[in-house]
Amino acid sequence: MSWTPDSKRYDTMKYNRCGRSGLKLPAISLGLWHNFGNDTPHNVKQAICRQAFDLGITHFDLANNYGPPPGSAEEAFGEILRNDFKGYRDELIISSKAGYNMWPGPYGEWGSRKYVIASCDQSLKRLGLDYVDIFYSHRFDPDTPLEETMMALDQIVRSGRAQYIGLSSYNSHRTREAAAILEELGTPCLIHQPSYSMINRWIEEDGLIDALEDLGIGSIVFSPLAQGMLTDKYLKGVPEESRAAQGKSLNPDFLNERNIENIRALNEIASKRGQTLAQMAIAWVLRKGRITTALIGASKPRQVIDCVKSLDNLAFTDAELAEIDSYATDANVNLWAASAERKGPARK
Repeated sequence: MSWTPDSKRYDTMKYNRCGRSGLKLPAISLGLWHNFGNDTPHNVKQAICRQAFDLGITHFDLANNYGPPPGSAEEAFGEILRNDFKGYRDELIISSKAGYNMWPGPYGEWGSRKYVIASCDQSLKRLGLDYVDIFYSHRFDPDTPLEETMMALDQIVRSGRAQYIGLSSYNSHRTREAAAILEELGTPCLIHQPSYSMINRWIEEDGLIDALEDLGIGSIVFSPLAQGMLTDKYLKGVPEESRAAQGKSLNPDFLNERNIENIRALNEIASKRGQTLAQMAIAWVLRKGRITTALIGASKPRQVIDCVKSLDNLAFTDAELAEIDSYATDANVNLWAASAERKGPARK
């Protein structure tokens, strides 16, 4: 059965300029990190993407290793592009990344020129595209000269494989270094993708937000819901189908009694605001206009609808922010907030 997008899809979505560039991104973007692998029925993935586009979400974020298995999310989205979004390519922003392990041997991960360009070519093949709009270095590689990684990204843009380039999870120091190299090469950095939420504030402590504003680089924050912790999912325990129970990404140790109590208190604040906890969490990261777009994940179309409703109320009183801080900072789990120097296991 053919599908036609909602003709009013651009009427209510908010679009923000990305740094000092000419590109605007929706205030809510859809990430395909989870729920787009072979363990999810294709009709569910299709319904999620259709719902997102119907609500004005034009940005779909992927990476080479999203799945499971790695690469399967790009393959699934490639099929959606061919069958559902055919004819709408120029209305979409599609991004992918390279940095985590993808194939055996010494050239299958990190940030060498060999790996980054080969990975980009593989992603384009899986997506069935001639180019992506944004291509990221997914993580800083401490063993490869930063100049080499940035030159690979520059070549990807100059060869037409991508329109823009970005960084993900680089700390403020490495971001400034990378931005300076890219500026000299003539391919400025468009955007940075770090983790950020009410209970994961490393980008504030590190000074990354200030650095991005200084440099004129946009921001897209992933895990604004802290992998589901800032939703109603865990208020009464750990559901069997949750990420924590399945060991997919959320460490179940984060769901200790003290953190759950703090999250319940945050849920009460959200209720007083007339929002769900998820809506308040998204509104919180977007509250000052310093973040370009919040990157959400979804396992059901209705979750996309719920998240977009957060844009109805982005204003917070000083009293609300102080009360949120009293619980959120106590529940700080510092999700994936290690500095960009680390060589930790692949996480996204």
